[in-house]
Amino acid sequence: MKKAEDNNNYKIAVPSAFETVFTHFYFAENKTALPITKTLLPSFQTMLVFVFGAKAAMNSKQDSALEVEKCIVLGPVKQAFEYTLAPNSEILVANFKDDAFYRFFGNALLTHSLPIDPDTLIPENCFTNLWEELKQLTGAKERVDFILKFCEPYLQEQNTISTLLAQFKKETLNPIKAIAAQTNQTERNVQLHQKKFFGYTVKEVNRYERFLKAVEQIQKNVTVESKTDWLTIVEQCGYYDQSQLIHDFKYYMNISPTKFLKFQDDICNPKMK
Repeated sequence: MKKAEDNNNYKIAVPSAFETVFTHFYFAENKTALPITKTLLPSFQTMLVFVFGAKAAMNSKQDSALEVEKCIVLGPVKQAFEYTLAPNSEILVANFKDDAFYRFFGNALLTHSLPIDPDTLIPENCFTNLWEELKQLTGAKERVDFILKFCEPYLQEQNTISTLLAQFKKETLNPIKAIAAQTNQTERNVQLHQKKFFGYTVKEVNRYERFLKAVEQIQKNVTVESKTDWLTIVEQCGYYDQSQLIHDFKYYMNISPTKFLKFQDDICNPKMK
């Protein structure tokens, strides 16, 4: 029987000084004799993935596989993908928050799950050198602390419009219209700003948040061993009908809601609780 410590995976919170930069870090390792495959839910975040030990593989919805030996950038992740950890493989994932990726690198990756070698974003092979340093460390928390210190010199100040977009919480208002009026900008300018700095539109993220609400409700039902009432999910999460719910599950994860429910143990939710 597999021991719990053979397949460790958990989230690591960041200090308050970095709360506008990263939502959290994610660590996973495989100490078993066989490969372990998990499905990662979409997060609309850009991720910097470090791999230690044996190689890991990222598998897209289109069934294309990419082996990762050291580090790679993905995102913004708008659809689910599978990752496979070979025996003796570890991954440490930095999850950028809002426009933080742009603030580091001066551009946003606009194609979901697009793989990029991070050394092409900053000169002098900084991330290869960083990976070499991290490889010498043993604990995930120690590596996270090292990454945070490494990042400090590269981070730029957040733009005013980006701050307003990131902090907008009024669900009854349209953020684009409200921020355009507040900053004396056209709505089109605010829309283009969001796309450029965040890598996605308000419409895209609103649809995703609705989907994520359904996912979290399903997971809550599983936790308390309660039967999932799909019509209740539809009503609580703002869907028109059950077919729209099914459509979103197939769009984001390429599976039906019932299959998602069945394979809960293989699903990873990257959002920090």
